[in-house]
This record gives sequence, C-alpha cells and structure tokens, in this order.
Amino acid sequence: MAIIQDWLPASHENYEKILFWWKLYPLLCSFQWFVSWYGMGKTSVQSKFNLPGRIAWITMEVPGFSTLLYVMSTLPAQHGITDLPWQNKVLAGLFVIHYTYRAIIFPLIQPSMSPIHVLVWAMAIVFQVSNGICLGSWLAAYGPTTQEDWNARNWSVLQFSVGLVLFYVGLAANYFSDEELREIRRGELRRQAKLKQQGKTVDKHYEVPQNGLFKYMLYPHYFMEWIEWLGYWVAAGAACTPARTFLVNEFFAMLPRAVSGGKWYRQKFGEDKIKGKYVIIPGVY
Repeated sequence: MAIIQDWLPASHENYEKILFWWKLYPLLCSFQWFVSWYGMGKTSVQSKFNLPGRIAWITMEVPGFSTLLYVMSTLPAQHGITDLPWQNKVLAGLFVIHYTYRAIIFPLIQPSMSPIHVLVWAMAIVFQVSNGICLGSWLAAYGPTTQEDWNARNWSVLQFSVGLVLFYVGLAANYFSDEELREIRRGELRRQAKLKQQGKTVDKHYEVPQNGLFKYMLYPHYFMEWIEWLGYWVAAGAACTPARTFLVNEFFAMLPRAVSGGKWYRQKFGEDKIKGKYVIIPGVY
C-alpha cells in the first residue's frame, strides 16, 4: 500500500526526479559557510522554536531507516520481484545497523542533549526521507535485483568485503569517539552536581577531548562517519548513485560545521590547547 501514490514508494520516473534533486543537496548546505548559527549541539542558543534535544533527535533521524525499510517491503512486489539478492539485504541491514545506533541508541545514552531548533530538525527530516527513498528504491527495484545483475557490474566478493571492513571500522571508531564525548559530559554533570550541593553558581564548562582519535583531530566522529559511508559505497559499487550521493551530501553537510567548530575551539581554548590537531581530515586540515 502506497503512502503517497507513485512517490512513497516512488515510481521509477519519480525516483529519478528525487535523485536529481538529492544530488543538489550540497547547494543547500552551502549556506552554512556564510552563517555562524547552527541550532543544535554546543552552538544551540535559547529560542522559542527549540525542541527538546532527545525527542527532536529521534524524530528527525528515525525517518531515514524507516523509509528505507518501508520502500524495500513494498516496492519489489510492484515490479514483480519476489526475492532480492543477498547483497541488497546486507546493504539494507548495514544502513539499519547504523541508524539503530545513531537514531535510537545514541540519544538515549547521551548524558545530556542541547535543544534543537525546529529549522534544523525539519532539514534533517528532509535529508533522511530523501536518502531513505533513494537508497531504498535502488536496493528494492531500480538497482541490481538478481545475482546476474550484480555479476554484470563486475561485482566481486573482495570488493564487497573491503567495503564491509571500511564500514565497520568507521562505525566502531564513530561509536568510541562518541563515547569519549559522552564521558566528558558525564564528568561535567558530576562537577555541576557537586557545585550545586555546595550552593555555588554553576557555569557551563567545556573541554578539548584528548583520548582516542581526538589526540590527532577535533572531529574524528565526522571523519570516521565519512569512512563508514565510503565503505558502504565501495560495497554497493561505483554505479550505485544513491550511495555515492549520500557520501557526497554527508561531506558537504558536515564539513562547514567542522570548520566552524574548529574556529570555536580556537576562540574558546586558544591555539596552544589544540596545537598539533587537525580539524577533520588527517594530514590535510
């Protein structure tokens, strides 16, 4: 049953239209180079348009994998496809694994989360739904749907394995980088609780992360997420336009935030505190 006839799930013609506009997403991201405001995380500010952090995060991230799962459960039957190759199922599973952590587990285990502005929340939903439609449609019907289709693309187990290794290395490093940030927040909450017990004024306190990949860069969690989705594209194959587009869009969405964050660290802590650290791309920047 279609939620929106010919759009969700999308007909092949509408899939091509959505994919075309999805490729232009970096143009929308480019506004971040010209404004310092970003309404979430450490740059969140008070606003009547803010949403509670955990609720906003879950509701803006879950549409991605739920859209993909819906498309994959409905679109194949519309095209007479009774079963999909194992590669399609594994790729769908990898996407769900990532977003089970990122959309559900991550916000629930965060010691605290800053409010998220409704504009950031809405843009994230557009990102997730667009990505879910494009990847889900390719996996469900508009990419290779038989083993013969995969073989015709010069697919190999070695290529798929390399992609999986990159994906899981990126996923694991992303998790442990998140955990380092969580530990800093736990320490800050303990500090604030102690000050409150002593009747002292509690001011917000920040630290420069120093453990793991943070020894070498300020935003390893961003960089390793790029590695994760690079691995996904490698596994899916160079001809998987939705996977490539997702990686490119992630890069253009996250790079301006990292550059802005690097400036924030310098202003907050001084050059000496972050000396020797790259911002986001080891050996480059």
